[in-house]
Amino acid sequence: MRFLHTADWHLGRILHGRSLIEDQAHVLDQFVALVRDTRPDAVLIAGDVYDRAVPPAEAVNLLDDTLSRIVLGEGVPTIVIAGNHDSPDRLGFGARLLASRGLTIVGRVDALNEGVAFDDEWGRVVVHALPYAEPALVRDALGMEISGHEAALAALLERVRAKHPAGARSVVVAHAFVAGGAESDSERPLSVGGSGAVDARLLKGFDYVALGHLHRPQRAGADHVRYSGSLLKYSFSEAAHAKSVSLVELGAPGELNIEEIALTPLRDLRVLSGTLDELLAASAADAAREDYVFASLTDRGALLDPMARLREAWPNVLGCERTVLSAAGAGGAGRARSRELDTRALFADFFREVADAPLDAAQSAALDEALEALAHAAREAR
Repeated sequence: MRFLHTADWHLGRILHGRSLIEDQAHVLDQFVALVRDTRPDAVLIAGDVYDRAVPPAEAVNLLDDTLSRIVLGEGVPTIVIAGNHDSPDRLGFGARLLASRGLTIVGRVDALNEGVAFDDEWGRVVVHALPYAEPALVRDALGMEISGHEAALAALLERVRAKHPAGARSVVVAHAFVAGGAESDSERPLSVGGSGAVDARLLKGFDYVALGHLHRPQRAGADHVRYSGSLLKYSFSEAAHAKSVSLVELGAPGELNIEEIALTPLRDLRVLSGTLDELLAASAADAAREDYVFASLTDRGALLDPMARLREAWPNVLGCERTVLSAAGAGGAGRARSRELDTRALFADFFREVADAPLDAAQSAALDEALEALAHAAREAR
């Protein structure tokens, strides 16, 4: 059996004020073409289909169009689960009507069934879909005492094992944070303080586990347990990620082959580092100036409206930071010192950090004059 494993589409995502719907449509066109070319037995989508519980209309339309092209146009069965960003009820709306056409959507844990069965030359494969669920929802659905995400997933997996037919190979689709996985800034924590993590040993005994939640493609404790990663880079902490989908082939029991197939974004997401002048000079030879860019500026002197100048070179620049200022503000000692200084001393410290030199006599006199004018205006306003 062959299937395409993908997750974390986050349709409707806004990045630094920019809608990514055009970028998402571009990469989903590639995904549909990949379905057409590889002819998998099924497509598995492991949650976080939408970026928020109430998605915008264009995100809903994009999902409808994509699933219609895969299920109706290509005739490939597709199994979708809800992630922690999705509304289970909205994602699962109409699921029973669509099931007869080959689309299985499992949004709620109380909608779990016997799994979706496939047959190949080595026998039967059953795919079990486990949507993300808060422990309280699992407790209510199963009528058991559940405390924490790990206990919730363990209870659901116990139910899967009890229902799984003897001799059949098993595939689980789930949305969870498996302990030890590499995170990024764009994943919404499942709980505070890491208590949402689950032990990878819970997932032993299955032939393949298709995971969603973490955005970097990676194994999770064993080769048969994998995150496909997200379709696109959704934060600048993901700039070094290589985005892909996983083409998975199950052979005879114990035989597994996984191929990561790269996706090409409409616009890449990059972090550039250097002085403002260095970056602007380099932009002339940059063939990908339409990319989404974040600039990490190493200048120590004063800069006048660097974002406007960067935007002339990269129209889709989304932000910049001064590394000197970031480093200066990062330490607790610096913050403690700031509380002890008056306004003049604070400005003098700030100037020294930015300009890499102390105030000279003329600058010091100008500062005194400005501070006196501010103080006078404050007295007059009383």
